[in-house]
Amino acid sequence: MLAGVILVDTNVILEAHRTGSWKTLAARHRLETVEDCVTETQTGAQNRRSDQRIDEATLRGALRAVYAVSPLERAQAVLRDERLAMLDDGERALWSHALGRTDAWVLCGPDAASLRIGVRLGLRDRLVALEALLADVGFRPRTPLRRNYTKAWHAERIAMLAVEEGRGSA
Repeated sequence: MLAGVILVDTNVILEAHRTGSWKTLAARHRLETVEDCVTETQTGAQNRRSDQRIDEATLRGALRAVYAVSPLERAQAVLRDERLAMLDDGERALWSHALGRTDAWVLCGPDAASLRIGVRLGLRDRLVALEALLADVGFRPRTPLRRNYTKAWHAERIAMLAVEEGRGSA
């Protein structure tokens, strides 16, 4: 099992709920996120079917921690890479939090712009696909994951971004 904290973005939370993977994922991994990602899981909830809605209190209870990210943390992160300013609020907050940590962590989020930040900062070894997290605990969802949550898509995207960013293969 992966050691350390797994930082999850809004998309991962939504996909894990959609595929019925959330309870297993949260029970077997140390999942953490930021307030902006929790808020994003509630945005548009009225437009989802009732079985797709995520109860905020239940979500918070399943996470090991939910962090508030200060304007100073956000500014410090953007100083490390100006492209952070182009991410959506949740992803920007998650990266701002991650970059201030000194412990072991990995980040799970399928957005290509977010993955590009990890590659640009030399942190691609800290990027993980949702499918890899589920495989790590021996769980295969009955509802298939969307492609951008798979190990194959993740590996292809990271390799492509590494070439684009001049970081080569690792």
